[in-house]
Amino acid sequence: MQLPIYQVDAFTDKLFGGNPAAIVPLKTWLSDELMQKIASENNLSETAFFVQSEKDQTSNRFHIRWFTPTIEVNLCGHATLATAFVIFNVLKNAEQTILFDSKSGVLKVRKDGNWLELDFPSQTIAPSEAPEGLIEGIGKQPIEIYRASDDYLLVYKSQKDIEEISPIFNTLKQVKARGVIITARAKSKRLDFVSRFFAPGSGIDEDPVTGSAHTKLVPYWANILGKNELIAEQISARKGFLKCKLAGDRVLMAGKGKLFLKGKIIV
Repeated sequence: MQLPIYQVDAFTDKLFGGNPAAIVPLKTWLSDELMQKIASENNLSETAFFVQSEKDQTSNRFHIRWFTPTIEVNLCGHATLATAFVIFNVLKNAEQTILFDSKSGVLKVRKDGNWLELDFPSQTIAPSEAPEGLIEGIGKQPIEIYRASDDYLLVYKSQKDIEEISPIFNTLKQVKARGVIITARAKSKRLDFVSRFFAPGSGIDEDPVTGSAHTKLVPYWANILGKNELIAEQISARKGFLKCKLAGDRVLMAGKGKLFLKGKIIV
């Protein structure tokens, strides 16, 4: 069996920037075991698989699933953007908006020139104590700690704190969470906030750009800064740029993509 595969750098307009995701279009679902093996073989933070949605056999509705090298996850932003990039720009779908049925509900992606805007559910956060291993693994005490769905969100005084953090991943891996988000106000006037994301327990030491983390970051910073439109940068080594908006119980995140690879998987 041969399957098409694409690799797209998401949340960037530069090759080798942003977050790379593998995209595998399917006519029918493969077994969970095979999809997990393909994701493990790809060894990227996410591999997305999609099929035409069973709910609505129209040209703009699909079902999507995401796999890290070790587990399936319920929500992934950059691989959704990368999938939409393939549907719009490689498969030449003529619609301006596409819908994805997912384990996190219906997700929308709207095309606006070279920008792709994700429409995701906002995630609530609540103040939290640090579980065992969290601060030891991150290596720097934050000024605030929140539990944000399946992640921890740590807030720091400055962007310099975010840049200097070098986690002990073996320690952080023991924390019972999908991942750990660290964030601070941006030092640049063109940005509102910066962040990084670590998920060694999910098979990813540091994720270059994490759309799903921004469903928690955007509500937090909208409240702190008193505005609903925000510009964000995830300051990993590859960096990623996001234009964000809090719209009621939804978070809109716009970014660009760059096609790196297209080929065939033989399984």
